[in-house]
Amino acid sequence: MASNVTFIGAGNMASAIFGGMVQSGYPASAITATATSKATLEPLAKQLGINTTTDNQAAVAKADVVVLSVKPQIMHTVCADLRDAIQARKPLIISIAAGLTSDTLESWLGEELAVIRCMPNTPSLVGAGAAGLYANTLTNAEQRDLATDLMQSVGIVEWVEEEHLLDAVTAVSGSAPAYFFLMFEAMEEAATRLGLPAASARRLAMQTAFGAASMAMNSDKSPAELKRNVMSPGGTTERAIDHLEHAGLREALDGAMQACAKRAQEMARELAK
Repeated sequence: MASNVTFIGAGNMASAIFGGMVQSGYPASAITATATSKATLEPLAKQLGINTTTDNQAAVAKADVVVLSVKPQIMHTVCADLRDAIQARKPLIISIAAGLTSDTLESWLGEELAVIRCMPNTPSLVGAGAAGLYANTLTNAEQRDLATDLMQSVGIVEWVEEEHLLDAVTAVSGSAPAYFFLMFEAMEEAATRLGLPAASARRLAMQTAFGAASMAMNSDKSPAELKRNVMSPGGTTERAIDHLEHAGLREALDGAMQACAKRAQEMARELAK
């Protein structure tokens, strides 16, 4: 029998996850989503066949897994309201809220809970996500496997064994879609200066990124080797790569990811207050 999974919050990321679960064959009857507005929930019940309710406590009362998917800024209030119901049921807690540590969640929900933190990213909305997961010591192997299956319905999963490494996950995948969108934006602008129509430049840049990622994921070669395979001595690609290297692309990316991880650490301290 499938575990009963309750999503507290039915925003875009939560909808992507339980939508992916249903598409992957998870029984819709074992999924419940909550929201403050019935207008938000009605289309989900109709399209996916999942259970919906505006009553968080009632939804938790029958849950084996509770996915906390509300904004970090209101999580404390939501957890305070759910504390007694959570303690009575002792479900697996999965949080997809950025910046909230497992210790903070336990302080709000009560002790002796299996807690998994998940850092997904927005490509989960199109089934191409990348998620980093961390489990506290009370989480058993079966619960880890369940969390893996849940998140693999919308992409790939990588586990980290130390919670602070989720800050690195945030830097390399959680926030990183925006890095690539910035690159698309810059490439489109540069291509238009070279004379291409903007629409053509955008399509070519995006398809090239998609193709490069597909090649890399389906190859046993390192990115460095794949890069060298595109570069002919004295050719156009070599000239472009030399320019990027001398312009400090590596240093800029390193600085951006360090800044991202540092902000994740700052958010954790701010939200814990």
